[in-house]
Amino acid sequence: MSRKTRIAVLGAGRVGAAMALDLAADPDLDVLVADRDGGALAPLAARGLATREADLGGPALEEVIAGSQLVVGAVPGFLGFSTARRVLAAGQDLVDISFFPEDAFALDGIARERGAMALVDCGVAPGLSNLLLGAMAARMDRVESFVCYVGGLPARPAPPWEYKAPFSPVDVLEEYTRPARYVRGGELVTEPALAGLERREFPEVGALEAFLTDGLRSLLVTMPGIPEMRELTLRYPGHVEKVKLLRDTGFLSSEPLEVGGTRVRPVDLALRLLLPHWEFAPGEEDLTVFEVLVEGVAGGIRSRRTFSFLDRSDRATGTLSMARTTGYTCTAIARLVARGLYREPGVHPPEHLAAEPGCFDFVLGELAARGIRLAEREEILEG
Repeated sequence: MSRKTRIAVLGAGRVGAAMALDLAADPDLDVLVADRDGGALAPLAARGLATREADLGGPALEEVIAGSQLVVGAVPGFLGFSTARRVLAAGQDLVDISFFPEDAFALDGIARERGAMALVDCGVAPGLSNLLLGAMAARMDRVESFVCYVGGLPARPAPPWEYKAPFSPVDVLEEYTRPARYVRGGELVTEPALAGLERREFPEVGALEAFLTDGLRSLLVTMPGIPEMRELTLRYPGHVEKVKLLRDTGFLSSEPLEVGGTRVRPVDLALRLLLPHWEFAPGEEDLTVFEVLVEGVAGGIRSRRTFSFLDRSDRATGTLSMARTTGYTCTAIARLVARGLYREPGVHPPEHLAAEPGCFDFVLGELAARGIRLAEREEILEG
């Protein structure tokens, strides 16, 4: 890049801030980060980043992104779809990590009409998991099974929850309430949130519990020929039982109740009460457990390929692991777009990148350069 590429980062939460700092360290990029919370922006401004305090849900969004060559979205899920639509309507390219419930492909028409491109779900899972499956699908004659286990956890769990939220607590509660879609026997199956509980051992961490979550997303559309696909979220043992108790007694309901003459959504109250318990204290560390298993046939041989990592907080910078693994996957994709390695108008999930020469290796190289290295092993299966 002969001239600097201007990137607007929308959102300065834990992940957005990590992405903004990572991108700003690149001499070929000119970064502006925007958020409605001036307190979140202050540490970034103190480190020399250009910042703007703005309500991204209001008319200021178009002013923030004006003049940028690329927009990186890191807003909460409930704001993600509308933000993406407005960015694309302005003719801007977007790389996004917002875990919004709406169908991103519904924006494909407006993106193509404006000649713009959106790469969505560019975090760790969905995101890196999609990229891995896309790469394996290109290498194998037939993929028979895909399973992803992923979880961001406090390094030292403490009662009563054995959990802290390394990203937006609103989006965490979405995982606990949104029905989980997966593929079994070639058929789409929908289960209530927190279903499919199982126990699994992980090196250096020990036993964790895993439950089905709605993380397959675009893979349900782009990989229709795979008969078995699941994504499961990881927590320390006992956490799910406590969340189920909250859910089953109505605390996670979004239906308003009248309390003392005031209309209140139980989930809003639950979030307010949980936040102090789920907030990481200064200096508190986290870890990310990630494992993807892909089974299939290549050259007449059935095998299982396993990709995994255990990542921990960066003590030197204080960056939480979930911000690293989610954010640096996104910044790797943003960099490859800025370098012109991928350019296709429309809406695209990460598995589309795997089909483009060099993109898969570029993302893995960027992650490895930041200390996030995937271990890979292959097992030959019978039959």
